[in-house]
Parts: sequence; structure tokens; C-alpha cells
Amino acid sequence: MRSYLDFEKPVAELEAKIEELRTLNAQGDMPAIGEELSKLEAKAEKALSDLYAGLTPWQKTQVARHPQRPHFVDYVQGFISDFTPLAGDRKFGDDNAIIGGFGWFEDQPICVIGQEKGSDTESRIRHNFGLARPEGYRKAVRLMELADRFGMPVLSLVDTAGAFPGVDAEERGQAEAIARGTEACLALGVPNVAVILGEGGSGGAIAIAAANRVLMLENAIYTVASPEASASILWRDAGRAQDAATNMKITAQDLLKFGIIDAIIGEPLGGAHRDCAATIAAVKGAVSEALAALRDYTPDEARRARREKFLAMGRKL
Repeated sequence: MRSYLDFEKPVAELEAKIEELRTLNAQGDMPAIGEELSKLEAKAEKALSDLYAGLTPWQKTQVARHPQRPHFVDYVQGFISDFTPLAGDRKFGDDNAIIGGFGWFEDQPICVIGQEKGSDTESRIRHNFGLARPEGYRKAVRLMELADRFGMPVLSLVDTAGAFPGVDAEERGQAEAIARGTEACLALGVPNVAVILGEGGSGGAIAIAAANRVLMLENAIYTVASPEASASILWRDAGRAQDAATNMKITAQDLLKFGIIDAIIGEPLGGAHRDCAATIAAVKGAVSEALAALRDYTPDEARRARREKFLAMGRKL
């Protein structure tokens, strides 16, 4: 059953009527209903198109957080074959918010790392809503170092509101683990590609996303802090999250203009959650293209290109 966001209510009403007419039409051959159904379907599609053509940054934030968007496990099932996840950081334990392992992407072996938010109550609790603890980032570092040793490119699929802010995470060195993750990304001698799937929140995202190519889905967000947290810091009022989202320039379109990301991956009309298969196929194509452009890099070239990319950010504003 499709879940609608608050601003999608006009479309929800039209689509509810469409479903009623489809049910009636299925019960018998009724030309009048069929004609009305066609009109309503065209009207609903236009309403959805008009709505998504002018989304505000806050509305994009809501779309990025939609619970029915495809998650890490969906992308892995969609285009990574023979995926073998590895567990543990060899220091403390395992963290289910970050999943990582090795598999095949098209004709090459690859290391895949990403956050998994979960798709129902049980899995969300198991994966801690995609909020990783230090052992998750240390596991990611371990996998990146393995990939570097064996000459495999690294693909990071980012979807997190941020790193877990709990006391236990701080006790085990959350900030240091994030810094080590970012350092490991930048030090890789193999090419790496990161895709922002939904939310790219703060250090929790950049710890696995400091890549040669950073791609972003059309309605995803990438930000130093969530709009709610930023509003609390700036105005001591989390209710001004909409203002923060607008002023922080967190959308894919703004970030491409500023050179923070390298490309935008289009989503189906109405967002990734309306056609998960098409979204997964689009991400696969974009990743394939990015990896092909990086395939012939030597280790020194990969590191130098990554370094120059990040040092250039903000210089042309």
C-alpha cells in the first residue's frame, strides 16, 4: 500500500478515486467508467508532474526520508551478484547499521559498503535506523583496506540521518572512527564511487563518501546536519526546519552547482519509492558509467584526483 506525504494529498485523493473506478470497471464492461478513468489518470499524472517540478528543499527532505524508498539491500539485490557480507571491526564487535562485503558488479569484483535503515519495525530496530556506531565505521575501514589490497573498486551507498549520537558510541570513539573512515576513503589507491540514496547526514555520510565520484539521486539530500538540528542550533527552534532546509542548500541541484557532487541520477516521476526497479536500474547505470571512467587510474592517479577534487570545493564560488 502506497504511503503519501502531506504535500501529496491532492494526488492521493485523485489516485483513491482511480482505484475505486478500476474496481468498478473490473466488475463489468462499462464504457462510461473507462472513459472517466482515463481522464482521472491523466489528471493525476499531470498533478504529480506539476507537484514534483516545484518541490521545495523541505519537501525534498520528506521525499528523501520516505520509508518506501529502496534501501541498501534492495540495490545490492538489484545489481550486485554473489554478494558476501563480512561482519565485525576486529576491535569491539559488529554494527548492523552499516553493511559491507564483496561481490560482482557486471564483470568486475567490487567492495560494497552502505547504511541500511530497515523497511519494517523489526528491521529498523535491528539496523538502528541506519545510525551507525563506531564499530560500523571501523568495519568499513577494514573492508576498504581489504579492497585496496586486492585491487577492487569501492562502492558506497549512503543513506543515513547521521552517526548514532548515543553515550555508548561516544565512549567508543565515534568522532575518531568517523575521521578514520574519511581518511581511509581519501587514502584508497583504487577508485571509489559514492551514491547518496536518500539522506546523506553529516559525518555519518562523509565517513564512507569521500570518493572519486559522488553521485546523488534527484530527490536526495546531503547536509552537514539535519534541518531540525540546524534550526535548533541557529534559532533554538526545531520548528524552523523548513527555513534551515532552504538556507543550507542541501538539494542535489544546489550541490551540483557548488561542485560538492559530480552528477545527479534522475528518479521516476513522484520519487524513487513509486518505481523502485527503475530507480535501481538508473543507479546501476550511473555507477557503471562512473567506474568505467575511473577504470584505468593507477593508485597514485586515483589518490591525486580525489585530493584535487576535494581541495577544489568552494574555490570557484
